Amino acid sequence: MESEKMGLSMEKRIFFTIFVALTVSGFIIICTLGRSVHYHKVQAKLAAISSESAEPLYSVIEYQGGIGVFRRGSLEPYMKIDLPPQLLSEYDREQLRKGIRIYSDEELKQYIEDLSS
Repeated sequence: MESEKMGLSMEKRIFFTIFVALTVSGFIIICTLGRSVHYHKVQAKLAAISSESAEPLYSVIEYQGGIGVFRRGSLEPYMKIDLPPQLLSEYDREQLRKGIRIYSDEELKQYIEDLSS
């Protein structure tokens, strides 16, 4: 009788050990899948954002003897910088002829400050 109780007790321990192991494994798998799905969603959003921002917000070019800042797709300057291009180095003048691409308002502000100094 006692050996039957001991055998039953051992079977219960084995059952609960396997049950707990399966439960923990299932939890880990579900969490891992959830993180994977989240990671792929974030990557998709980042890819969409980077493809949108691939085109510059502004272009800075030499314009009518001065320096013009053009918004994306505009044919008229958004602003003119009062600095004769002749005061710039040959390299900077060449860059202005080609057009300098600016991707943010902060970058534009920094570029104008750099030209002014």
